[in-house]
Amino acid sequence: MTTNIYATLDEWIAREAVPLSVDSPEGLNASFDKVIASLGGSVQLLGFGEALHGGEDILILRNRFFQRLVETHGYSAIAIESSFTRARVVNEYVAGRGPASYEEVQDTGFGHGVGRLDANRELVEWMRRYNADQSSRVILRFSGFDIPVGTAGIAGPSHVLLFVFDYLASIDGGRGQEQRQRIESLLGPDSDWENPAAMADPTKSVGLSPAATALRIATEDLITEMRTRRPELVAKSDEGRYLEALHYGLIARQLLNFHAASARKSDDLHARLLGIRDALMADNLAYIARGERGRGRVLAFAHNGHLQRGKAVLPYATWWPAGSHLNEMLGPRYAVIGSAVGISDANGIGQPEAGTLEARLTALPGPGLFIPTHEGRGLPASEIAGLPTRSGSRNNPSYIALTAQGFTDFDWLAVLHSTAYCRGGPARHARDATPQQ
Repeated sequence: MTTNIYATLDEWIAREAVPLSVDSPEGLNASFDKVIASLGGSVQLLGFGEALHGGEDILILRNRFFQRLVETHGYSAIAIESSFTRARVVNEYVAGRGPASYEEVQDTGFGHGVGRLDANRELVEWMRRYNADQSSRVILRFSGFDIPVGTAGIAGPSHVLLFVFDYLASIDGGRGQEQRQRIESLLGPDSDWENPAAMADPTKSVGLSPAATALRIATEDLITEMRTRRPELVAKSDEGRYLEALHYGLIARQLLNFHAASARKSDDLHARLLGIRDALMADNLAYIARGERGRGRVLAFAHNGHLQRGKAVLPYATWWPAGSHLNEMLGPRYAVIGSAVGISDANGIGQPEAGTLEARLTALPGPGLFIPTHEGRGLPASEIAGLPTRSGSRNNPSYIALTAQGFTDFDWLAVLHSTAYCRGGPARHARDATPQQ
């Protein structure tokens, strides 16, 4: 493939930009098709990142993108940045089983309140209608891939482990009950594990208590037994049920590791916790993608910082995000599109400063654009190295401005000139604060 050489970044933008307008369905689909064609046929898992939590127009773009991926490009599932375990309820609803209304799943089926966002409801309801259509070629699946959450914070391991015991009890009631009794005596109340204060104060965490330490050993024993009994367990159930139960056991292990890390005093506590969380995110996405083999492909939607290929760098933490793990695990079967925003008054994002990448990308007319980064190939290295970083948000710390790293972290960028605040989201009030990068 011939690589174009550009004298300036502005020339690159002018020649490579692909128009993006949600208000023009035909043109938007043509843009989607061009992006997908450029990624090649090997992609099994496609990441689509959001520049911030709270951007309504990014969610709408995601919904339109997923619809096109399903209808034209063989995608059969979407996974979003929400609790892996809770999403089972939403998937049942999407399949036409279980709950009869979205209101019954909007809280129990999501983490962090994202089920109340109107755009997420629109996504789920579209998937349910698609599945109800008898002409549909494949039943769509909905997943979360984030670390499990409880009512107040990161979940304890009880719900995840009980899922494993229910599976074992359906095959070997006596042995399953024996292991359940051993582990239940160590669990303790969920409220002890979910104490949000433990994220800031390690002394508030139960993750290194004698019971928690014994529970980590018992969970390792459980995983070992499931692996050594695999032929028997698969024969008595089926491979899909076995792999699901085993994956829940592995999630329990990572939850226990997360809580143990939160109980250790450390100068890099946030980095350690984010690293464990993102490693689990990657494992969950790889598991979800494996489950779609033979059915279709998967769109993963989360913050840019989770899906990017390179190291995540924030003022308070540096860690390897899920995208970097997936890049190693899946190679060319993983691709990722990042996003960027020009302005968002409701999210405290002002006009980008002159010379910043956001200012240059939003200088073209129109509501937005896609642009391929080519992994930085053909672009003027000296100009990229000298790019200033725009200021952050006055009231939304989840907003992360683009840097030169974006040229290698993403295959494409989706750039919106502006975005409103999410419909259905909690009220957000501007506050006087130093903009956060």
